[in-house]
Amino acid sequence: MPGTTEVVVRLLMAALLGSAVGLERERLLWVAGLRTHMLVCVGSALVMLVSAFGFADVLGQPNVVLDPSRVAAQVVSGIGFLGAGTILLRNDVIHGLTTAASLWTVAAIGLAVGGGLYVPAVAATVLILLILVGLKPLENRLHADRRKLRSLRVEIDPSRIDRDAIEATLQRGSVKVRQMDSITSPNRDHRTLQFLLTADSSEELERLSDALRAMSGVIDTRVGQV
Repeated sequence: MPGTTEVVVRLLMAALLGSAVGLERERLLWVAGLRTHMLVCVGSALVMLVSAFGFADVLGQPNVVLDPSRVAAQVVSGIGFLGAGTILLRNDVIHGLTTAASLWTVAAIGLAVGGGLYVPAVAATVLILLILVGLKPLENRLHADRRKLRSLRVEIDPSRIDRDAIEATLQRGSVKVRQMDSITSPNRDHRTLQFLLTADSSEELERLSDALRAMSGVIDTRVGQV
């Protein structure tokens, strides 16, 4: 078993690495912040120490077999209950998944530190911080594009206008078509085109909808939220 100094160093290192991730979550005012991440990391490290070295006094006795992974393995499943408490559903939008994932990975870091795997633990902490902080601008940019998503339903008479003419009209301005589905209407003489697209403004999309509605062969158009 590691000496007292080594045990204390492992627990302190777990607290340090857990705090690095926890500070990033605390900065964003999430419910699981600095103290929660530190506690999870230190607790996981302690569980790993107990699992690996806590039963040394019973080794060598008849019918006693030690599996150091059994106790530590319970952290992987048990942390899920704590992570579930950080996940919230508000207005049909799920919040807290990233914080739950960070708690799970911090638990893994604690297990690594408790097992004396310092380099993997530090490397994982650095990678986690790069993911949480470094990729945030990219995520914000992707979310900005997602907030611009609109749906456009165009009902047409295929005998008077084809899909290519509709798509050519949609290429005007800043509108970008992301997805298109063609649906046969109950009235088989008509066809509904369902577009998923982005535009810089709702006004531009409304003007485009009006332009489509004025085209021969277009029966109706409807703009909606995604």
